[in-house]
Amino acid sequence: MSESLYLRHDDNGVTTLTLNRPQARNALSQGMLRSLLDAFAALAADDSVRVVILAGAGPAFCAGHDLKELRAAEYARNYTEQLFADCAELMQAIVKLPKPVIARVHGIATAAGAQLVASCDLAVAADDARFATPGVNIGLFCSTPMVALSRNVAPKHAMQMLLGGDLIDATTAWRFGLVNELVPTAELESHTMALARKLASKSPLTLAIGKEAFYRQAELPLAEAYAYTKDVMVANLQAQDAQEGINAFIDKRVPTWCGR
Repeated sequence: MSESLYLRHDDNGVTTLTLNRPQARNALSQGMLRSLLDAFAALAADDSVRVVILAGAGPAFCAGHDLKELRAAEYARNYTEQLFADCAELMQAIVKLPKPVIARVHGIATAAGAQLVASCDLAVAADDARFATPGVNIGLFCSTPMVALSRNVAPKHAMQMLLGGDLIDATTAWRFGLVNELVPTAELESHTMALARKLASKSPLTLAIGKEAFYRQAELPLAEAYAYTKDVMVANLQAQDAQEGINAFIDKRVPTWCGR
């Protein structure tokens, strides 16, 4: 069952994970959350993976939590505590993965689906995609999606989405900073893969160092952020890939990365 809830495709260092509950618009059931946690643990341990694309099968990227499953569980406290703990763990696994993660968004990305988009390092969206944190409309404020959303967009834009609960179009999502690029639906897959391959051509060690440092320094006061990133750069410079990259730049040649 776990394997059927997502599809994995590997292509020369780029792994595409596709949420695979199209009939439910890829709603995040507890089973899907746990299967994705296993998938990201495997990706973290797989040195052949340089970049991850997160996509959705069927008509939507992800419609958020599975409300029918919530109702079937009768909103039991022990069930909901585990569900939201698993969801929080997944979002943190995406951030902590030492490889770039790109959301490839089509259709809708709502509630925890928007949270997934915000948790990824980059996001490319179809120009007719739509986004929302609509929990306020059903009496369940999108409090956990708010964590990722508020770390990606300006406070007033986040509050507009959270308090209003309305769908916003792709252009608005781009203007808010929730997505990086908008492309025609027909070009979404190829454009996202081109971006992934570009990132995969970089030193995997450097990408891992940079991604971790980006998220850590963002939570620090200014002076502490500079002290921390100074130490990161000093350590980074001792790496073979950094020295190879500098030498290649000076020698006007293409660098050969070793990942060390």
